Amino acid sequence: MSTVQEKASSLSGDDVVVVIPCLNEEKHIANTLSRFMAEPESIVRKIVVSDGGSADRTLAIVDSCARRDGRVVVLHNSGRIQSCGLNRAVEAYGDVARFVLRVDAHAEYPADFCSKLLVAQSKTGANSVVVSMIAKGTACFQKAAASAQNSRLGNGGSAHRAAAHGGFVEHGHHALMEVKAFRSIGGYDESFTHNEDAEFDFRQIGAGFKIYLCAGADITYYPRTSALSLFRQYWNFGRGRAKNLLKHRAKPKLRQLLPIMVGPAVALSLLGPLFAVPVLAWATVCVAYGIILGWRERSLCACSAGIAAMLMHLGFSLGFVFQALRPTASSRLQTIHC
Repeated sequence: MSTVQEKASSLSGDDVVVVIPCLNEEKHIANTLSRFMAEPESIVRKIVVSDGGSADRTLAIVDSCARRDGRVVVLHNSGRIQSCGLNRAVEAYGDVARFVLRVDAHAEYPADFCSKLLVAQSKTGANSVVVSMIAKGTACFQKAAASAQNSRLGNGGSAHRAAAHGGFVEHGHHALMEVKAFRSIGGYDESFTHNEDAEFDFRQIGAGFKIYLCAGADITYYPRTSALSLFRQYWNFGRGRAKNLLKHRAKPKLRQLLPIMVGPAVALSLLGPLFAVPVLAWATVCVAYGIILGWRERSLCACSAGIAAMLMHLGFSLGFVFQALRPTASSRLQTIHC
């Protein structure tokens, strides 16, 4: 057992239920499960795969792992989306441990991940310990998207999209959550298909709970592999962000406001050359920034980061505007009964 694990194990009552919401993750679920099956039973009490109706080999792989480790269980998430999957898991297994640990099936986690979060929680008294998410690509377009997402061009300086140094924040990539706090604010809002984590954190802060961004526990995230899938992802992010702001009557931050303006600017550019100036300036900055990123990373693929960022900005903007202009109708369409 490592030194960090020994410290975590010595914390009385500080154990976790790992929850992995997933849907058709046959390529990744075995590695993810193996990673947390390697954690000591004194720390990880249960590993819950909250499956949204996988039609591939995901469940067969999970069953195979469950035969090797009794902590692995399947929870059938009829709501399909992550917010429903987490809520159902906490309802079923929240009494097993003090904390729930949200895990993404297709991400990579560092050694002693659980232990590092538990030690950070013990030192800070935080109700939620979040982590940074560093993007990484394998295929060429994915490398461009990763480069964009790791830069200010793509993340606007968001604290949890760069290597964490530790500190209290308003939001971060969800990881360790205190079950008592989770339940006290009602868990995730199940009408949110995207941005449910930011909406949850908004309520956490409002209820007086503390969120700590843990250093040394950054996870590796693999972006979408095609332009269309990346655009769709950010369209959904934009809709979720608009819905969050509308629900809480909050104002967007500057790093959110700038990309929101992209869609309307593109629409105005159709009126004539003069109206196209802002769009041309935006495109020039993005392309130039991408080339600089590619040069810094010594990667020809990363030179296209500006193109990937433009897709991200445009998708986010159009999704945001669509949701903002149809708040009532869109909310009904997005509501999913779990």
